[in-house]
Amino acid sequence: MDKRFWTAFVGLVGGALLVSGCASSLGGGAYARSEARRVMEVQYGVIEAIRPVRLEGTETGAGPLTGALLGGLAGNTLGGGRGRIATTAVGAVAGAVAGQAVEGAVTARPGVEITVRLDNGRVLAVTQEDEGEGFRVGERVRLLTDRYGNARVAR
Repeated sequence: MDKRFWTAFVGLVGGALLVSGCASSLGGGAYARSEARRVMEVQYGVIEAIRPVRLEGTETGAGPLTGALLGGLAGNTLGGGRGRIATTAVGAVAGAVAGQAVEGAVTARPGVEITVRLDNGRVLAVTQEDEGEGFRVGERVRLLTDRYGNARVAR
C-alpha cells in the first residue's frame, strides 16, 4: 500500500473520531449555540418523581465508517490472491457493524426522567442528560419550554 492510501486512511479515521467525540450535551444546563436569544416559556412546579435512565448514543456514521475502514484493512492483509477481495469485503462489513456498536456505546450518556407537577396542576415528565444537578423530590424547579416543545428542568 502506498503513501497516498495511508494519508487518506489516517485522515478519514482521524476525522471520524473527531466527529464522534463532538456529541452535544442534552442536560438542563447546556444550550446549543442556536438556542441563544431564543424565547422560552417558563413555568414553575415541584418535582414529584425522579428516575434514572440511559440516553442512547449517537449515530453519526463515524463509527461504521471507521470500523469499515479498519475491518477492510484487516481483511485485505489476511487474504491472498482472489480471496483477498472476499476477506476485504467481509472485514469491511464486520468492521462497520462493530464500529456502529462501539460508537453507540461510547456516546451513550446517563440521563434522568423528572416528573414535575406544575403550579397549574398539569403533570409533565422531562428526560434530560444527568449533569449531576442532584434534583430532589419535593424541590421547586423551573420548566423551560421553547416553541418547538423542547423542554428542560432547571433551578
